[in-house]
Amino acid sequence: MTTPAPNPDKAAEARSTDRLAASLFAEVLIADQLSRNLIGKALPKGMQISHFSVLNLLAHVNEERTPAQLAAAFHITRGAMTNTLARLEWAGHVHIRPDWDDARRKFVSISTAGRAARDQAIAGFMPLIAGVVRDIGADRVRGALPVLRELRLRLEADPPKP
Repeated sequence: MTTPAPNPDKAAEARSTDRLAASLFAEVLIADQLSRNLIGKALPKGMQISHFSVLNLLAHVNEERTPAQLAAAFHITRGAMTNTLARLEWAGHVHIRPDWDDARRKFVSISTAGRAARDQAIAGFMPLIAGVVRDIGADRVRGALPVLRELRLRLEADPPKP
């Protein structure tokens, strides 16, 4: 019994795809690090990106969320979200109330101070990120968004298998 010879075209294509994947993820990771640094420097004193992210989500949905729902939205543990929420509550940026129907659950909403802090944060970094988009070109950025969105959706839905 003989084994079929490997197809050199398929092997070359696989190596090319691997290199492309490595390049894509390297660029995404570096862009993530650099953008976090840029935004982090522009945030109001004491605010972290995780704090801003929670405030931004709550401002967008304009509804209460449970800590578990927030943790799921950010793909983090409930413990990590509890820590973030405790800091936001201490700063007066969120209100946390018990669920009157189920005492084990809580609900989180953004406070007036939290909305103001979020707006201040956006005012601090928006000129910086808008400048990057202007430099790159709005049409090129618009063209990249569907690919980045698809990448995010695929990673969210089903982490890739080797």
